[in-house]
Amino acid sequence: MQENKLIKKLFEDLFEGNPWLDVTILGTLKNVTAEKASGKFPPISNSIWEIVNHLIDWRLNVLQRVQGKVLITPNDNYFKPVKDTSQAAWEKTIERLQESQEKWLTFLEEMNTNTFSDIYPTNTMTYYEHIHGIIQHDAYHLGQISLLVKCV
Repeated sequence: MQENKLIKKLFEDLFEGNPWLDVTILGTLKNVTAEKASGKFPPISNSIWEIVNHLIDWRLNVLQRVQGKVLITPNDNYFKPVKDTSQAAWEKTIERLQESQEKWLTFLEEMNTNTFSDIYPTNTMTYYEHIHGIIQHDAYHLGQISLLVKCV
């Protein structure tokens, strides 16, 4: 199997499949309400919702990077307060997360594997490292979300 297809399976499994770590992003978020998503424990922490928005923005950032666009990471590192904490807004956030997943799966399905060794100019990491890095980033924050679901 080509490497891009193997990586695509990792994305699928972590998102809503059968990953090695036994929890998935959508599986963890499926029963989270807007109220729970916007809660903070402790109050100085990021909320589940803020973490999900951070995931979405970083997923889209890295996707653009491996498509050749040079970006500057904002000072807030994509952690922004949630202004609209309605259930409808939370559902829209989950839709955006699913859309980011679809964009990644489409990209991975169609990508030229010769670009894995391309270097991103601002940090000299390969596209391959960026792609694996975003999977690791998702898994890291999934751990935080899993703990917060139990606490808020």
